[in-house]
Amino acid sequence: MKAILCASENWGIGNGGGLLFHIRADMRFFRAQTEGGIVIMGRKTLDSFPEGRPLKNRVNIVLTHDASFAREGVIAVSCKSGALAEAKKHDGEVYIIGGGEIYSLFLEDCDRCLVTKVEARPEADVFFPNLDESPNWRIAEESELFEEDGLKFRFVTYERTR
Repeated sequence: MKAILCASENWGIGNGGGLLFHIRADMRFFRAQTEGGIVIMGRKTLDSFPEGRPLKNRVNIVLTHDASFAREGVIAVSCKSGALAEAKKHDGEVYIIGGGEIYSLFLEDCDRCLVTKVEARPEADVFFPNLDESPNWRIAEESELFEEDGLKFRFVTYERTR
């Protein structure tokens, strides 16, 4: 299982219910990685997509506390074990795609984290754990530095060490 995210220098990932950055190269990377796979997210993340629609060409599993929640193209579950059980019913890589609570819930189950690290520190109210300071994670791969619309970033793959 992998987590995939875009984070600021201080590991901020969101503010006011939205993403911190809208980088086209990051969106292309996200799509290329997750297409054909299984994505696990919270309901607020689903609602942040255009018209609240699930991602195409992926199995969309949504964790929600709302037992009556239903949306076309979505498998709704109420707990972590339910999400994992649903994911096992499908072929493909499993990606945790947010938000903050969902990342926290599943990080211990991930063996890799695909992070678009942006050299900026906008105001954030949601943060991802700092993998650079964790003895359980190491950088496995790191891309060259890219720039888009004045934002510098690189794609960094972390892997669990223990």
